Amino acid sequence: MKVAVGQFAVSKVWQENVQTCLSHMTQAQAAGAQLLVLPEAVLARDDNDPDLSVKFAQTMNEEFIERLCGQSSNDQLTTILTLHIKTTPGRAANTLLAIRGGEVIARYQKIHLYDAFNVQESRLVDAGDCLPPLIEVAGFKVGLMTCYDLRFPEMALSLALAGADVLVLPAAWLRGPNKEMHWSTLLAARALDTTCYVVASGECGNKNIGHSRIVDPLGVVIAAANQQPTLIYAELESQYLTQVRAMLPVLKNRRFALPQLL
Repeated sequence: MKVAVGQFAVSKVWQENVQTCLSHMTQAQAAGAQLLVLPEAVLARDDNDPDLSVKFAQTMNEEFIERLCGQSSNDQLTTILTLHIKTTPGRAANTLLAIRGGEVIARYQKIHLYDAFNVQESRLVDAGDCLPPLIEVAGFKVGLMTCYDLRFPEMALSLALAGADVLVLPAAWLRGPNKEMHWSTLLAARALDTTCYVVASGECGNKNIGHSRIVDPLGVVIAAANQQPTLIYAELESQYLTQVRAMLPVLKNRRFALPQLL
């Protein structure tokens, strides 16, 4: 399966952002990609107003999603991103959407909200309470995660034990001391924990690091971006995945609960 990762800086104007998403979809489809992963919270972003994406939250029936679905009706590319979707007045859900064939085929409300490093996402965002579904893309089972979920290995492992071959991760990873190291280390760790491919897109505005990555099941980076807007590509190989899991059968060897020794 050929995968694409689109990295860009989200602007204050949602109409510009939807056009950027549509452009990435067109380019990925033309390049023969079957899966495209875009960043987290692509509706709107302002360095001086951290609440802008929630203020501009839309419903599932408004123009942003409608335009993405319209674009996807012309091909079988699966596009994954997150948007803020309205819940109650003044609040929203950070919602991952998988779009294909003119419709939303799966959605996931972010479980682990980013209440860390002096940020409190839960102030205006409602956490989900259900693990995301697996979706199938080109014969691969794909598990869905969002940004801060990356720091919780049990979530990635639960998806792998449910059958995931690939983990996808839209993100907006904040800059800060050692944050690029945290990002690259955690992506490799989740690949090694699960022997899954990991496909991660990072927003690359002034406050977020970019550094999108595609990582193989042995934790090796096979495609990478720096801090500039770009599209990167890689081929994911089912035969290689099978070989890695035969050589390193951590999913089979795990002993989650040992009997108590007397």
